[in-house]
Amino acid sequence: MVFEALKGIDVQIAQGEMVALMGPSGSGKTTLMQIIGLLDRPSAGSYVLAGRDVTTLSENERAEARNTDIGFVFQAFHLLPRLNLLENVEVPLTYAGVPAAERRERALDVLRRVGLEDKARNLPSQISGGQKQRVAVARALAGSPRLLLADEPTGNLDTRTGEEVMALFGELHAEGTTVILVTHEPEIGAYAERIIRVRDGVVESDTRQTPKRAAL
Repeated sequence: MVFEALKGIDVQIAQGEMVALMGPSGSGKTTLMQIIGLLDRPSAGSYVLAGRDVTTLSENERAEARNTDIGFVFQAFHLLPRLNLLENVEVPLTYAGVPAAERRERALDVLRRVGLEDKARNLPSQISGGQKQRVAVARALAGSPRLLLADEPTGNLDTRTGEEVMALFGELHAEGTTVILVTHEPEIGAYAERIIRVRDGVVESDTRQTPKRAAL
């Protein structure tokens, strides 16, 4: 038995857009996110990322594209508990073969960008949930990705801290980073300039709006 999670979806997202991908559980949004993030392959059709059809890339080529073109931010942070914040941010750069000195410089730069340079030597257990998510954003930015893919990025945060993280995404978008927020929360979708709603494996609606700005 074959289950068709997505049914002929045709979506184009331009460089620099901030998009919310929304839908209830079982809608297909998670499958679409996994395809966008090169974590899964579509069984039919094509996916063009930065002008290149990535559908038929080998596993090694897909891994390289993930590491260079896409930054991931997850609800659960996924920080390594025995590494300090600086070392956590350096992890994807290590996999990318970036030399140690450059790695350290780039990691410090993005920690500075998210306001955590002074905590670079702290362990994840020594910082708050909001700060952990900022480290996760810094780690995603370390490789200078074309696309930032955030899956329920405020799911483990209180309202105030969630607003601070969304303000950071808004700043990154204003600087030209493409941001895709995967969420079921209307409050988070409100920060996007475009909302793509998925239901039963199809795009139910694709609308533009004036995005909310976090008041900090």
